[in-house]
Amino acid sequence: MLRIHLTSVLVDDQARALAFYTDVLGFRVADDVPLGEFRWLTVVSPGDPDGARLLLEPDAHPAARQYRAALHADGIPLASFQVDDVHAEHARLTALGVRFPVEPTAAGPVVIAVLDDTCGNLLQLVTPPREA
Repeated sequence: MLRIHLTSVLVDDQARALAFYTDVLGFRVADDVPLGEFRWLTVVSPGDPDGARLLLEPDAHPAARQYRAALHADGIPLASFQVDDVHAEHARLTALGVRFPVEPTAAGPVVIAVLDDTCGNLLQLVTPPREA
């Protein structure tokens, strides 16, 4: 059985990303290992500390910067996070000053919103369909 162990979000500043992903979004630090100029810096969901880790990966490679910038310019989220209630999470994050280029919107059976992570990425929040 395959499971997602680690995935990355490219960031332009690891310290700013760490503050946003922990203090604002509510993730918890899993790893913070100095590696010269950068860090092996991962966060996890507080409700699933043994679950998949999100690497706050420096966009130091020119191709990474171009990729991230092109997605952002086209309004395409780099990652998607599931929440129980997009509307409630939108209200919480808006109160913390988070900018949402896409407000909560019904998209078929799900509700989505897109936020700016202040580190060069758009992130999608999604509430899955409710079971009948």
